[in-house]
Amino acid sequence: MKTLSTIGYEGKTQPEFLAELAAGGIELVIDVRAVAASRRPGFSKTALRNALAEAGIDYLHLRPLGTPAAGREAARKGRIAEMRRIYAVQLETDEAALAMEQALEAASARKAALLCYEKDAPGCHRTMLAERMLARQAFEVVDL
Repeated sequence: MKTLSTIGYEGKTQPEFLAELAAGGIELVIDVRAVAASRRPGFSKTALRNALAEAGIDYLHLRPLGTPAAGREAARKGRIAEMRRIYAVQLETDEAALAMEQALEAASARKAALLCYEKDAPGCHRTMLAERMLARQAFEVVDL
């Protein structure tokens, strides 16, 4: 069975993050942030993509699989149930459906990790996304 990993970079340095990916044998990072910018050094889209390339890991940003602004605000305030409701609506959009197909195809071909900021996977939208992907295809989901 294929493994689908998830990872958050909250509280990590870029070298720590890259080491976790390497230890997990990750070949592809699927960035599922709506906004691929970060105040944490090394985690904005271009810097991250470049560092991953140097480590031999590919990068795919699927913005439609990110949480809309209202969902991100709810998550920051600890309103996880509200974030989940907002994100469930996002996943029903045509753009998200297309991005989901891309994510499934990519994760089927290579050992992939869904990337977002939050350290705590159960409180993050990437867990909901992994659950939806699991409903469509057999994966073992591992939180790095």
